[in-house]
Amino acid sequence: MKDLHVSWDEYNRLVEKLALEVWKSGWNFEAIVCLARGGLRIGDVFSRLFDKPLGVLFTSSYRDDAGMTQGRLLVGEQLSSAQPLPGPRWLLVDDLVDTGETLVQVVPILRERYPQVHEIRSAVLWRKGASVAQPDYYIEHLPTNPWIHQPFEEYDHMRPGDLKARWG
Repeated sequence: MKDLHVSWDEYNRLVEKLALEVWKSGWNFEAIVCLARGGLRIGDVFSRLFDKPLGVLFTSSYRDDAGMTQGRLLVGEQLSSAQPLPGPRWLLVDDLVDTGETLVQVVPILRERYPQVHEIRSAVLWRKGASVAQPDYYIEHLPTNPWIHQPFEEYDHMRPGDLKARWG
């Protein structure tokens, strides 16, 4: 299981390819929900490209061992959005399905909290082989389950003083 290191250029290319896959499917949806933090950038880009309102649902499971061990899933009580999200069809976006437990647990929570939603499809950049969930749209299948180093993770261990040292 070799680690996968992803540059900003590669990350942005994957987000655009995922948007094209959703668009080519012809499926019409009224709103996008991204899972924070990993899905924030994807949700932002999709909201702009598809011109759809964006909701943010905060989830957290990677809190142990410097964020490398999955623990119990925590799901925020509220979906954050400037206004109530419309329609019966929502697209749920995240960066990846690792074990798939987040996707398995979040979809029923959304259905319970928002009974006007009749269909939720999911889109991720990476689907790992160990995932128990099958997203509707994904770009790369990773059967060996590598740890993915995303470009924004450099900020996990950086503080404002580090930026001062970098930029003066």
